[in-house]
Amino acid sequence: MTLAACAALVERGDPDRFLAVMAAPVHLRPQLLPLYAFNLEVARAPWVTEEPLIAEMRLQWWRDVVENAASGAARAHEVAGPLHDLIRDFGLPIAVLDRLIAARRWDIHREPHDSAEALNTYLEDTGAGLMWLAARALGAPDTAEAPLRAYGWAAAAAGYLRAVPALQARGRVPLPDGITPLDLARDGLARLATARAGRRVVPKAVAPALLAGWQAEPILRQVGDGTDAALGLSEFQRRGRLIWQAFTGRW
Repeated sequence: MTLAACAALVERGDPDRFLAVMAAPVHLRPQLLPLYAFNLEVARAPWVTEEPLIAEMRLQWWRDVVENAASGAARAHEVAGPLHDLIRDFGLPIAVLDRLIAARRWDIHREPHDSAEALNTYLEDTGAGLMWLAARALGAPDTAEAPLRAYGWAAAAAGYLRAVPALQARGRVPLPDGITPLDLARDGLARLATARAGRRVVPKAVAPALLAGWQAEPILRQVGDGTDAALGLSEFQRRGRLIWQAFTGRW
């Protein structure tokens, strides 16, 4: 139940977010690492077993963790314990945490998203929800939720597009009928513009939470440009862009 355990999990399983946390001020890392470790545990729960029932049970366990945290009953677990403290100390919204977990049920099964709206909801409950939770842990007011969620959705769309080949290799159908990667990328860029239009209501102190989306715009633009190469930035571009965003606070 230590911060070090959460950091080790994120470093191994979500290296991009780990880099984002390392670019944040040291005193803010205890608010971000347990949340990102929780997200990692939930995201990988459907993939660590071939048995849908077991995967469902893993997700339900996390839903119980969140519900118990609301009642003050912490779990003795390397991530659940610190998450409980985070919920208690910073008032993280239980409903948002629960929807993040529930959305991952789609990852258990092989059916495609029913519609563009279903995919939109999946990205809203996972990526946008996580961005809002991270910002909330850093003191974001309710008035900043809309632009922060828009930014999180755009970052989630970029990550989802990068994951399309891996999902297809596992027999999944990532995009619903009638939706192309270009459609999703354009939607992501539009939401990014919406987020930036609302920047004035987002306190500067919250900017470290947004470091997790530092690669979103260039990846979405790669799709828009029709690149056939694997999506992503070179190591130099990745680190340079992260350092720039951390230094300037601009997103």
